[in-house]
Amino acid sequence: VNWQSCCVRCDSSVSSAAGPVDTIYALSSGQGRCGVAVVRVSGPAAGGALRSVAGLSRALPAPRTALLRSILNPQTNEVLDRGLVLWFPGSLPGLRPAEAGEFTQRAFHAGKLDLTEVEGLGDLIHAETEAQRRQALRQMAGDLGQLYNDWSQRLKRCLAHVEAFIDFSEGDLIEDGVLNQVDLDVPQLQMEIENHLCDERRGERLRSGVQVVIAGSTNVGKSSLFNILCQRPAAIVSPIAGTTRDIVETSLDIGGFPVLLSDTAGLRDTGDCVEKEGVRRARHMVELADVTLVLVDSTQLPQEPPMVSGFLREYLMNVLPSGNNYKQQRLLILNKIDLLPKEHISAIQNVLTQTSDLAPVCILSCHSREGLERFLTLLQDRLKTLCGDPLAGSPSLTQTRHRAHLQNCVEALNQYYQYRNVDLALAAEGLRLGLSSLGRITGKVGAEEILDVIFRDFCIGK
Repeated sequence: VNWQSCCVRCDSSVSSAAGPVDTIYALSSGQGRCGVAVVRVSGPAAGGALRSVAGLSRALPAPRTALLRSILNPQTNEVLDRGLVLWFPGSLPGLRPAEAGEFTQRAFHAGKLDLTEVEGLGDLIHAETEAQRRQALRQMAGDLGQLYNDWSQRLKRCLAHVEAFIDFSEGDLIEDGVLNQVDLDVPQLQMEIENHLCDERRGERLRSGVQVVIAGSTNVGKSSLFNILCQRPAAIVSPIAGTTRDIVETSLDIGGFPVLLSDTAGLRDTGDCVEKEGVRRARHMVELADVTLVLVDSTQLPQEPPMVSGFLREYLMNVLPSGNNYKQQRLLILNKIDLLPKEHISAIQNVLTQTSDLAPVCILSCHSREGLERFLTLLQDRLKTLCGDPLAGSPSLTQTRHRAHLQNCVEALNQYYQYRNVDLALAAEGLRLGLSSLGRITGKVGAEEILDVIFRDFCIGK
C-alpha cells in the first residue's frame, strides 16, 4: 500500500462470553493507493500494538483524542510514515488479520447492530447508484429493523398473553378479555406483514438491479441502442442480419437506478444451429426481464398508417412471451425514423395516440439521436415505478431471506386461527413459530423475553 498519510485506530472494546478474543487488524480505508489510509486494530492486545507502532513507551493517548506520531516498524524502529493515532479503550496474545466483515460481526454480537443493519451496511458498501445508496443508508440506520422489531414486540405480547392464560387462568390471576385482545391483534399484524410482502419486489429489485432486455427482429438497431445506452461500442454493429448471437450484458446507472442491460439475438426462424441457440436464449431473457425494450424498424411498417397498430400488435405477440400483458414491463421503440418522411412520421404518431391497447411507444433514431431524450425519460419512469422511492413510505423489503421468513411467519399465524378453538397450546405454538421467524430476520430470538413480558404485564406470583 502506498500511503501519503495514515491514521491508526485502536480499540479494545470487544469482549466475548465464549472466552479470549483474538486481536485483529485491517486496512479499513480500502485497498490501493489513497491519500489517507486508515488501519484499524481491535482486541485485547490493541493497546500494546498501538504503543509499538506509535513509539509510545508508557502511557497510551487520551481516549478518543487524535495524536500525531511517527508510525514505526515495531521490529526495527524504522519510520514508515507519519500520521494520527486514536485510542478507544474498553473493558478488555498476538495480532492477526481480520476476516472479511469481522469488525461488523463483532458489532453484531455486541448488540450494536442487528442483522438488517449489517445487511444495510453491506449494501451501502456495494451501492453503485444513488437510489441504492439511499435504500442502504435507510436500512443501515435501522428503519427496516425497527419495523420488524415492532412486529416482534406485538407478537411477543400476544404470545405472552396466550401462555399466561394457559398457565394461570384457573387461579383468577388473569383478567377477562385477554384472548379477545389477542384475537384482534393477530389478524391486524398478519395483514400488515402481508401488505409488506405485496411490494412487487421493489426493494429487492433496487438492490440487485432491474433486468432490462432489448429484443426484436434482426437488423432493427438493438445493438446500436445498446451502445448508445452504454456510451461505448460494447456490441458489434453490422448491416448483416444475425450479427449478435449471444447475450451481451452490462451494468448501468440510469437516472440513479441500477440496470442490468442485455442485448439479444434477433428473433427469426433460422436453420443455423448457432443462431437458433441465440434466439432461444433471447426469448428466455425476455421471459426473465423486468422491462423489455421492443425495437421495430420503422421502414418495415405498413405504408398505410391505419394498418400500423395491427402490425405492431402482431409484432409484440411474436417478441413477448404469451400472457405478458403488463404494459409497464415493456416499451415499444420505433427506430430508424430518420429514414422516413416527416409527414409519414406524423401520421403514424396520430394513429398511435388513438390506440390504447399497445405498450407505450417511443419514436427514435439511433443514428441521429432524435427522440433519445424522450425515450430515456420514459425508461426512467418505468424504473422508478419498478423500484419505487427508497425514502418514501414504509421501508422496503430488500432481501430474499426476509421474504422467506415473513412468509413463514404468515403461515405460522394461520396456525393460530386453525387451533384457536381446538387446542390453545397448539395455537400458541403458531405464535411462537411466527415470532421465531421474525427474530431470524433481525437475529434476535429468545424465550426469556416471553417470560419478561408475562411477569411485567401480569405480575404472576405477586
